[in-house]
Amino acid sequence: MHSRKLKVRRQVFLLSCALLFAAANAVAQESSSKPNESPAGTLSETPSSGGPSAALRAVLTATCSQNQADFVRFLTARNKEAFSRMSPPARVALMKRFVLLNEPGKPTISSNPAGRPIVRCQTPDVTTEMQIGGAELRDNIAFLPMELRDPTDSTGEDVHQVVMGFVREDGEWKLLSLGLLLLDLPALEVEWDAAEIESTEKSAIESVYKVAAAVEAYRNKYAHLPESLANLGPPLHGTASGEGAGLLDSDLANGMKNGYNIRYAILGASTLGAPAKYELSGTPRQYGRTGRRSFFRDANGTLHAADRHGAVGSATDPKLE
Repeated sequence: MHSRKLKVRRQVFLLSCALLFAAANAVAQESSSKPNESPAGTLSETPSSGGPSAALRAVLTATCSQNQADFVRFLTARNKEAFSRMSPPARVALMKRFVLLNEPGKPTISSNPAGRPIVRCQTPDVTTEMQIGGAELRDNIAFLPMELRDPTDSTGEDVHQVVMGFVREDGEWKLLSLGLLLLDLPALEVEWDAAEIESTEKSAIESVYKVAAAVEAYRNKYAHLPESLANLGPPLHGTASGEGAGLLDSDLANGMKNGYNIRYAILGASTLGAPAKYELSGTPRQYGRTGRRSFFRDANGTLHAADRHGAVGSATDPKLE
């Protein structure tokens, strides 16, 4: 079962890479060694040294746990800037491609008999194991062969081999290429964001529902509507109160979540004494990159959705089925 899951993830990985990165055949032709081989005439990094092997080990550890702060340390300045502009779901999706796992995992590090590093990424459903070979160093460029496998595969039939490229930038090793493909995020960041729009829109819908539930919980507890989303966020000091009820995380309390702006508006009580009502809206922060549809929850609790080219939705928009 694990082997089949890994094979599916490998196929998704290769397809995603084809969409993600620009081809770099010249890079690919320079390195093809397996984890325990190094061609004659190249300088090979020893198992105990740091350098690019340590950098790749750290990259795999960061991507396994989906730790963005650690991952960006190994991006070139150009790619780091582009990565910061990508939507949160797109950034996570990129990191998933390095370990072929959908969920954050627990990384562990060991060594093979030759002393080469092995990074294992374990999730509740499946585990991948990545063995790093010796680096071939050429001036400021390094190529490291890596074998990725399902550790339960004793026959080795499902082993995937890839060569990772690194470049020395300001004295530190940064990601350059993945297999035959050059890591060039600025050239493809818009396309990568667009590929994740379905995910960001789904997250926006969940955010609107989550805020609505928090508003109702606040009203039930304090007998009135919160004045703003900030009242639903974490308390600034001490225990929860009407000023900070602790019903939403800080991002939603600030009106931003996964590439969408979330707005809350009180409509006021009716002249007949009915309780005040409110409306919620979710609009993409960057239309076409973090989302296309705008979402609107009307005063009666019905959710509407429409492509408004980044503008706020309304109750006249089609109901979301």
